[in-house]
Amino acid sequence: MTTEMNRYSRQILFTPLGLTGQEKLSRARVAIVGLGALGTALANHMARAGVGMLRLIDRDFVEESNLQRQMLFDEADANGFMPKAIAAEQKLRAINSTVTLEAHVTDLTWKNAEALLTDVDLILDGSDNFQVRYLINDLSIKHGIPWIYGGAVSARGMSYTIRPGITPCLRCLFPEAPAPGTTETCDTAGVIGPIIHVIAAYQAVEAMKILSGAEDALETRMRHVDLWHNQAQALQVSAQKNPHCPCCGLRQWDYLDPADKETQEISLCGRHSVQISLGRHVALDLDRLAERLGQVGAAERNPFMLRVQIDEQHRLAIFPDGRILVQGTTDTALAKNMAAKYIGF
Repeated sequence: MTTEMNRYSRQILFTPLGLTGQEKLSRARVAIVGLGALGTALANHMARAGVGMLRLIDRDFVEESNLQRQMLFDEADANGFMPKAIAAEQKLRAINSTVTLEAHVTDLTWKNAEALLTDVDLILDGSDNFQVRYLINDLSIKHGIPWIYGGAVSARGMSYTIRPGITPCLRCLFPEAPAPGTTETCDTAGVIGPIIHVIAAYQAVEAMKILSGAEDALETRMRHVDLWHNQAQALQVSAQKNPHCPCCGLRQWDYLDPADKETQEISLCGRHSVQISLGRHVALDLDRLAERLGQVGAAERNPFMLRVQIDEQHRLAIFPDGRILVQGTTDTALAKNMAAKYIGF
């Protein structure tokens, strides 16, 4: 057994996986969308399991409040406001140097989804909003790439494995995304660490089944767990896709090819923040902005972003790809006005 395979010897001893399955894992390519709580747990499992390539996609940076549940980060990452994708890549490289890692500090949108997600074998959902999940779902169905949905808030969580042409897709089950403000978020209901690891475990083992070719062992039901109230359910879903589903039935890509391609504002889970995206092909000169906005408030710069304290309540986090986090509010109109005032668009 090679030195590399010796690393996975205990995993190889698991008969349903074995050496053949391990070799398949070593050739697999996986994208993880979102490197928050679920995403970091998933990335940790995939790297330790020996998945050959991991593409890490996240728009955010590490803060102190993340450390309670986001397992790859530490205080140094928070103090240095490191981008989550970069911090995760550094930690994973120390865990398993044989895995090929790609870190992308960006927001997954209709503009870049096909460039980032169409050359992988599997997409894992570590995101925190339904707009991104429906975008992943569109891409999955269009290009025939399986993905594994996961979500957790409070002490509850859900997971579901979606295989294009075989299982119902997300829009078969939920034709429209929940309206803003109608669902609980980390910001409104909180979240405890253990539920993250339960849901990530369901997602990760499903990923290992898909990547090793063990499709017969896949879970066809939607898993729901409430740890605090000691409840676990496996909800049976229709074995057939909905022929009237806008996505897999009618093949409309409402999120991958949206009618509205202008500036978008997105409230972020657990951050009391609003993200402003400045449209296509926008590049911001952070050095010039740092010089200009340093006249407004305290400015901090690292290779990945610029952070400016506007007043006691509000702070701007500015990324070179045209994304702006307006922290200290969930009012999208106010956030857009502040971004326009200080950045100009």
